[in-house]
Amino acid sequence: MTKILVLQHHPEEGLGSLHNILAAQGHRMEVHRLDLGVPVPDDLADYGALIIMGGPMSVHDTDRYPWLLNEQQIIRRAVGEELPVLGHCLGGQLIAQAMGGQVIPNPDGPEIGWWPVTKTPEAMSSAWLAELPDSFTLFHWHSETFSLPSGAVPLLSSDLCAQQAFAIGKHCLALQGHPEVTPATVQAWTETMADDLQQTGAGVQCSRTIRNHLEHKCAELLGSAMAIYRPWLEQLR
Repeated sequence: MTKILVLQHHPEEGLGSLHNILAAQGHRMEVHRLDLGVPVPDDLADYGALIIMGGPMSVHDTDRYPWLLNEQQIIRRAVGEELPVLGHCLGGQLIAQAMGGQVIPNPDGPEIGWWPVTKTPEAMSSAWLAELPDSFTLFHWHSETFSLPSGAVPLLSSDLCAQQAFAIGKHCLALQGHPEVTPATVQAWTETMADDLQQTGAGVQCSRTIRNHLEHKCAELLGSAMAIYRPWLEQLR
């Protein structure tokens, strides 16, 4: 069993389906709700892995959310110690920035809804994503994107966002999309973050399109999620 530190930034952006995947393997999750004032731990001695979830804020909103700086410090430490690190959306952007990449507005605008991603040439020869087809659908909800830190291997791209995922070594995986969402998650986001759906752009689906055949979409996504997470799960101490 591994004790996993989970950093959460928003009440509706929790582990989702990843909770059940981890629990089924006997791992223990300790969730720190940073949005509720729970601090980022000073060290990682008690943990065998780190997961960083998504959130509506930007990595640059450090004046309003000073704990974003503490997160980046603990990420750098975890990656340096080769602790398994996994980031989703904001979490992936925090990994990128912490390790020397940049986070900028996505050049093609927001990407919200169900959009296909494609494996990069580097992913074709990597153990990461090996069980997945060359192209598959992920759920997205972001307006920013990251550049690759030094030494990172690009894994996924899409027509709307060139950088969708990268890995550092065998232990760190940063994702721009959301393989963890469940039907309840998607339903909640379309309600609590409905203003995001009023943005214009080719990458913004309406709430009806997002929720259409939702159970089926999330069932297929779960299969992809398990394949995405499996190489990372194999690194848990």
